Amino acid sequence: MNDYSLKRPKTPADHVGVLIAAVMLIVVGWGGLYYLVTTQPPRVGPRWIFFVLLFIAVAGTAMPLLRYLNVRFTPLSQPLPPGGVIVRQSAWVGLFFVTCAWLQLPRSLTIPVAFFLGLALVVIEIFLRSRELSRN
Repeated sequence: MNDYSLKRPKTPADHVGVLIAAVMLIVVGWGGLYYLVTTQPPRVGPRWIFFVLLFIAVAGTAMPLLRYLNVRFTPLSQPLPPGGVIVRQSAWVGLFFVTCAWLQLPRSLTIPVAFFLGLALVVIEIFLRSRELSRN
């Protein structure tokens, strides 16, 4: 076996689309958060917009990292996960951060609560991914 046979083929088209979407989400999310935090008073409307923009920003930021982890840890004998899996995993990360921020408002976020919330989301993703792999 030579080194060329151990390499993956080029980046799949859906992964390119995911990375383009990630750049757009990062720009809109973090730019919107900057504008919101610097210009709006912390009232009810801007608070909900903050959570939406935080979700967009964190999910967009997590996409390239999660794509890298999926490419890095998928065995060469297996196909790469589709772009939808990367988007779903980044949505879980965004949901985790938004939920932690929301729980921080009444000061009810603790380390055990954050740990078990993250653990629950990881278990759900493992369940969904194992079902997808068993169907292939």
